[in-house]
Amino acid sequence: MFGRSHAQPLTVELNLSSPSNVEPSIFLPRPPSLYPSNIFTMSDAEYKEAFALFDKKGTGTISRESLGDLLRALGQNPTQAEVADLANAAPKEIDYQSFLNILNRPNGFKPAGTPEEFIRGFQVFDKDGNGFIGAGELRYVLTSLGEKLSDDEMDELLKGVQVHPDGNIHYESFVRQILSQ
Repeated sequence: MFGRSHAQPLTVELNLSSPSNVEPSIFLPRPPSLYPSNIFTMSDAEYKEAFALFDKKGTGTISRESLGDLLRALGQNPTQAEVADLANAAPKEIDYQSFLNILNRPNGFKPAGTPEEFIRGFQVFDKDGNGFIGAGELRYVLTSLGEKLSDDEMDELLKGVQVHPDGNIHYESFVRQILSQ
């Protein structure tokens, strides 16, 4: 069900500037079509090959709408807001050199994060402190906060998740399961 081509990095951001105002943002970026093991070991030929897969018209360009998917396919982790900013600044059709400039931008993209960071993000929603959150609450969090998943994406994600008889999900197991795929 969740092969290499459907792996979804999970990202959690916490605003801890004020202890009384912890605002989590948990998101799973859209599924990419490729996931190389390490972007830094990729050759120019591999970048070109990935770019060509997204060049639907064979014109040597990709659409702005494809930019986020291509970046994620190459192992980057841009947020939807970053992709929107990059796409708005880019021409309607992005050539390979322009894409390389975006891919290798000076500040890069944030790393996806560690399992422990994601687990801390879910702890905010763990009212009982027992390592579990309700399946409905998990659905709400992932479809309503931060980088929102669609209902279809959420349904696909929950297919492989063990929901306990009381309707709760052990979020540490959930995070580790998702990140291992």
